[in-house]
Amino acid sequence: MSDDQQEKVRLDKWLWAARFYKTRALAKEAIEGGKVHCHGERCKPSKEPKVGDELVIRVGYDERTVLIEQLSAVRRGAPQAQLLYRETSDSVVAREKAADLRKAGALGIQTEGRPNKKQRRQIHRFKDQ
Repeated sequence: MSDDQQEKVRLDKWLWAARFYKTRALAKEAIEGGKVHCHGERCKPSKEPKVGDELVIRVGYDERTVLIEQLSAVRRGAPQAQLLYRETSDSVVAREKAADLRKAGALGIQTEGRPNKKQRRQIHRFKDQ
């Protein structure tokens, strides 16, 4: 692919080629849903990314800040896809810290399971008061 053609890549296609999303449709939905920001602003699926652009991408619980290293409209294997971008060191640290918190159970409510009959009665009495 020549340089002129390679520079004309849609953002949703690049995200798909870089293997952040399994399909272009999912990449498009994520962009339209505000889960992808370019230079701190929301963008459109048709935006043409450039080498050096900074993207903030949320996939599931993870939020990554990546710098575009190369452009590609072709989806290849994971090792080649990882060459398309470079994740910032701050992003890596933040992701690992968030993963550790999730594993430790710091986020969300920890319960022992469903309430038994006595606990359900207590809950109903509390709600009625």
